[in-house]
This record gives sequence, C-alpha cells and structure tokens, in this order.
Amino acid sequence: MKTVEILAAGNELLQGIVQESNSHWLAKRIAARGASLVRVTVLPDEPPVVAQELRAAIARAPSLIVTHGGLGPTDDDRTREAIAMALDAPQALHSEAEAIVRRRYAELAAQGAVGDAHLTPARLRMAMLPQGARALDNAVGAAPGIVVKAGPVTIVALPGVPPELFWIWEHSLAPVLDELLGPGGFAEITLELDLLDESRIAELLASVQHAHPRVYVKSRARGFEAGDEIRVTLAASGADDARAHRRVEVALAELRTGLAAVGIAIRA
Repeated sequence: MKTVEILAAGNELLQGIVQESNSHWLAKRIAARGASLVRVTVLPDEPPVVAQELRAAIARAPSLIVTHGGLGPTDDDRTREAIAMALDAPQALHSEAEAIVRRRYAELAAQGAVGDAHLTPARLRMAMLPQGARALDNAVGAAPGIVVKAGPVTIVALPGVPPELFWIWEHSLAPVLDELLGPGGFAEITLELDLLDESRIAELLASVQHAHPRVYVKSRARGFEAGDEIRVTLAASGADDARAHRRVEVALAELRTGLAAVGIAIRA
C-alpha cells in the first residue's frame, strides 16, 4: 500500500489561533485513493525545524509527503525555504511559478480584489522555488503549489488557506496523484450499538481486527448517559471501491455474528 505523511507548518496552529483542519480534509482524500496516511506533524514556521522533519520523512521513504502552509508572500511564509534546505537545493525565480503569480494578480486586480497587478518583491517571493521543482496552478489564491522529487519520494507543498489547498488538490495536482497513488477506492460503514459499556466489545473488536488486518475497526464511546450509545466504524482502502467494500462487508459479517452471540443489538 502507498504511504503518505503530512507536515503542517504554522505558528498559528501551534498557538491555537487557527484550528488545524486541512490534515483532516486531506486524510479523507488520501484514504479515498487507497493510500495510507501514516503520520501528521505540526511544525513552527522555522525552516531548520521543517527541513529536519522533511529529511526524517524522506528517510522513511513514503510514496508522498504533503506539506501545507507557509507558501504566501509574508516573511513568516518560509516552507519554500525549508524544502530547499532539506534537499540542499538553491531557490531561484521559477518562470512557470512567476507566470502563475503574474496571471493571478492581473485577474485579482481586474476583479477589484487587489489595488494593482504590479509584482512587488513580496508577491515575487511566491515564485521562488527550490531547484528542480514544478509549479502547481492556483486558481483561488496567488501562491503556486510545488511538486519536487527527493529520490523515490514525491514532495508536494500546498498553501495553508483551505480553499486554495482544496482547489489545487482536486485540479492541478490531480494528474500527479493519479500517477503516484492511482484512483484507489475506499469504503466505510458505521454501526450504532444498543450499548453504553465499551468494555463489553473490546475482545470482539480485537478479534475482528486481527482477522481482517486491512480493515480499520474502531469503536467510539461518548459517555454513559442515554443517547451516548457506542458507534463502531469499519473502513478499508483498496485498488477500487468494489474491493474496499468487499473487505468491509466480510469483516462486518463477522462482527454482526459476534455481537449477536453476546446479545448486543445493532440499532436501525
């Protein structure tokens, strides 16, 4: 199975100023492509720290490393610098990235969203990419995304602004993901049990998980009051949706049998 790691950069995330939601959004899309997200790390806007974590991630050799945050025009947007540092590659003005930034500011000026389309030094910072990188178009904001190889590992850097990240992932990055991860498949089923005591099903869930290692089996307890009934989710990835569904259905049948044997009902 292809593996993915995420590095989220932003002092605002570590200080609780902004809730880190991009990784949650990405996790669902990664699972939907049949890949496994194995690590999410939140880091400050400090290039040496981000570079160190990038080098450690590259050494683990996942199929894909995704960074988000730190691609904008301000002084604390330093993920481009961190990637260059990690790869020991110089940064330079990238013609494709410059064209994207130039086009976007022309469009934004025409819409009245910015005062003018002039490429100031701050705006040109967004076109300074590590050597060997490719630029990804951004039709929502102005900062291009980045794709760069580190041996067999692909690194993708996305803006931290959610609508920009979403658009790049679903549009300009899609061909890269198709080639790297494939379309993949995903299935998920959640049951609500007539049960408040999670300990009663611990052994059963462990048995189902052991018998079906490619299916993720997770119970979610909420409390011991009425309305806090336990939910159990079974999820699986696969080469396509049909294979993922088959894996879940087989595990689900075993879970249903086990629940019936101990007298635990599944709510409709």
